[in-house]
Amino acid sequence: MTEVPVSQIRNFSIIAHIDHGKSTLADRLLQRTGTVSDREMKAQFLDNMDLERERGITIKLQAARMNYKAKDGKDYVLNLIDTPGHVDFSYEVSRSLIACEGALLVVDASQGVEAQTLANVYLALENNLEIIPVLNKIDLPGAEPERIRQEIEDIIGLDCSGAILASAKEGVGIDEILESIVYLVPPPADTVDQPLRALIFDSYYDTYRGVIVYFRVMDGSIRRKDKVRLMASGKEYEIDELGVLAPTQIQVDELHAGEVGYFAASIKAVEDARVGDTITLVQNPATEALPGYAEAKPMVFCGLFPTVSDQFEELREALEKLRLSDAALQYEPETSSAMGFGFRCGFLGLLHMEIVQERLEREYNLDLITTAPSVIYRVTTLKGEVLEIDNPSTLPDPQAREKIEEPYVQLDMITPEEYVGALMELCQNRRGEFKDMRYLAQGRTTLIYEVPLAEVVTDFFDQMKSRSKGYASMEYHLIGYRENHLSRLDVLINGDPVDSLASIVHRDKAYYVGKALVEKLKELIPRHQFKIPIQAAIGSRVVASESIPALRKDVLAKCYGGDISRKKKLLQKQAKGKKRLKAIGTVDVPQEAFMAVLKLS
Repeated sequence: MTEVPVSQIRNFSIIAHIDHGKSTLADRLLQRTGTVSDREMKAQFLDNMDLERERGITIKLQAARMNYKAKDGKDYVLNLIDTPGHVDFSYEVSRSLIACEGALLVVDASQGVEAQTLANVYLALENNLEIIPVLNKIDLPGAEPERIRQEIEDIIGLDCSGAILASAKEGVGIDEILESIVYLVPPPADTVDQPLRALIFDSYYDTYRGVIVYFRVMDGSIRRKDKVRLMASGKEYEIDELGVLAPTQIQVDELHAGEVGYFAASIKAVEDARVGDTITLVQNPATEALPGYAEAKPMVFCGLFPTVSDQFEELREALEKLRLSDAALQYEPETSSAMGFGFRCGFLGLLHMEIVQERLEREYNLDLITTAPSVIYRVTTLKGEVLEIDNPSTLPDPQAREKIEEPYVQLDMITPEEYVGALMELCQNRRGEFKDMRYLAQGRTTLIYEVPLAEVVTDFFDQMKSRSKGYASMEYHLIGYRENHLSRLDVLINGDPVDSLASIVHRDKAYYVGKALVEKLKELIPRHQFKIPIQAAIGSRVVASESIPALRKDVLAKCYGGDISRKKKLLQKQAKGKKRLKAIGTVDVPQEAFMAVLKLS
C-alpha cells in the first residue's frame, strides 16, 4: 500500500463553479481506479454529510487515495482532495490547494466560465499549480465545447488546445483525465531524508478516538508509535493509529514525503490540532514550520442563542467541535436582554451561516434562535478611538461618535447580456457604484460594482438569481471601508427596545426599512391579551409604528338588558385588567421575527 516512490505520487484537486459536475467526476475517478466497488458506490460518494446530499452542494473538502496502473505499466498513487464550489466556502478550497501540485479545472460545456470558476483558478495560480482544463457534460444537447474552449482561453488565458472533453455522468473521457494527471501534474519534491514536516489541512472530532487529523507529508516520513510535536501549540503526542484515506480509513505503518493520510493520537483538547499547523518529530524536529494558512476573515455576524437557556454549555461544546472541521467559523460569548446567554458568531457568507446553524441543530440536537446577520462597522468616537462594531446594539450614541465607516466589496457578476439591465437596477437599489462592464465572450458580460457589504449579505444572491432566471453568478472580495450617513434603527415592542432586532441602516432608507419592518413584525408576532405597540425609532424619534390589537373577551354577553351603567362598569373593569396586563405582561417574539430583517422587500 505505501511502498511507492515519490516520483509515482500525484496530488491533485478538482476546482469548479457550483453545479458543474465536480462531485460526479470524483465518483467516476473512484470507480475507474477500483477504489470503490460498484456495490458500495452511491452518487456523490465523497459528500458524506446529509446536508450536502439534500442540497446537492459540497461543503467540506474530502480526501481520497486511488491506485492507478497507467499505460506505461507503472503503478501510480493519485491523492484527490475534493473541494467545494460555492463562494462562501472558498476558504476550504484554498486549504485543499496548498496540499496539492495540480488541479483539474472542470467547466460545464453548456454554461461556460462562471464567477467562481475564475476565483478558484486565481487561487490555484497563486499556489503555482499545474491546471488541466476539462470540459464536462458534453453529452447534453446544449453543449458547445468549441465555444467554451475559446471562452476559457479568452477569459482565463489558459491554453485549451489539449482540453479534455468529458461527461462524468456517462463516464466519457475518464481514462484521458487519469492519464493527463499522471503526465501533467508534477510529482511532489523528494525530501524523504529531511526532518519530518507535515501540514494539517483538515481535522474532525471522534467521540472514541479524540481529534482525527488529516495531513499531507511535505518532508521526511512518519511512522506509527512516533512521538510528534505540533509546532504552533507545542503539544506532544504519541501516534496510536496512522493510515490513508482510500476513501475509507485504512491503517498503515509508515507514510513519507508527498503522501496524504490521517492519524489519531488521543488528542482530547480541540485547540491542540488546529488546521494549518505543522507536525514534526520530537526526536529530530524541523527548525521552521510550514507557512500554513491565512486566517479566514468572517464577513457576516449573527447571534446564536439556545431556545432553552440550560443548553448554553452544550452549544459551547458543539461550536468547539464544529470549529475543528470548519476553520472559518469564529465565535465569542454574548448576552442579550431578550434572549439570555448565547454566542456572537462570524461566517464567510449567508450560506455558510445557514449551513452552520443546520449542522448544530442536526448533529448536536440543539434548538437555536439566530438573530439577523450584520457586518463589522468602524466607528470613530469624538475622543479619537476607533471601535469595531459587529452588533448594532453596541453602537455608541450619535453625540459620542464622529463618523461611521462601513465595509465595501467589489462585486463581479457574470451574466448573459439580456439580464444586464435588471442586475444594474438591483445594484443601484443596493447603493452600488458602477465601476466597469466587460464583454467576455459572445453574449456574456461581466458587471463590476462596488457595493456596501451590508447590502450583499441580506438576500442579494437570491435576488440576483431570480432576476437572471438562475444564469448569473457572482463573486465578491473586501476592498476597504468608507464613511456613510448611517444610523441605528431600534425596534421597540411594547415600549421596550429589543436589541436583537436593532440594525444599522443608511439614513435615506431608515423610514422605508422601519415601515417595512414594523409591518412584517405585526404579521409575525401573535396577538396577546393586551394591545402591543411596535415602533421603529432612530434615537428618540419614532419613524414608523404599528400596533397589534388585543384579544378581547365578550364581557357583555351576559348583559342582555338593563341599564347602560351596568355595561359601562363591566367594560371599565376589563380596561383596568388590560392596563395591568400591559404593564407586567411579556411579549413572546417568535424566531421568524428575528429573521424578518432579511425578508424585507
